[in-house]
Amino acid sequence: MTDKYANPWQTLSTRLIYQNAWIRVREDQVIQPDGVPGIYGVVEFHGCVGVLPIDAEGNVHLVGQFRYPLQQYSWEIPEGGCHPGEAPLEAARRELMEELGLETGHLELLGISHLSNSVSDETAYYYVATNLTQGEATPEGSEQLEHRIVPFAEALRMVLHSEITDSLSQIAILHYAVTRNAMELRTKS
Repeated sequence: MTDKYANPWQTLSTRLIYQNAWIRVREDQVIQPDGVPGIYGVVEFHGCVGVLPIDAEGNVHLVGQFRYPLQQYSWEIPEGGCHPGEAPLEAARRELMEELGLETGHLELLGISHLSNSVSDETAYYYVATNLTQGEATPEGSEQLEHRIVPFAEALRMVLHSEITDSLSQIAILHYAVTRNAMELRTKS
């Protein structure tokens, strides 16, 4: 009996196409599950993090910036890539401080997601940060950031009306909304 969850792909060879400090792109010669030869392009990442910062008043701190690949402005939670060998928890603290100048007294993992698993191995860790203290932001030279503070309900509305389109931001905000609502329902029963 075969395992229906076993890998049906056969990798014949792998060739590095491109790499920089953030990504590697490789092309694999494969035998597809239907037995036909083919190629598969894969983008490899070191991993990424996103942080949903919620202050004592229940407000969400968002980052606004122009996203070059989309050629448009984007509102999102603080996020970024993990440096090689950097733990996701430490990357989350670093990104929160770099982008918004916020230090957190409590950082909790909300979940893990694969953002584009048809072409990428990127694993995203997303956190909620509370007990926030404002410091000074130190964005990277490629970032011109705006700090916007909105009530959580407004951040959720922005997701539901496609004003926040960044997938990691959507996932974190929706995850928090669902789990917070579930906790409130449990305490009322």
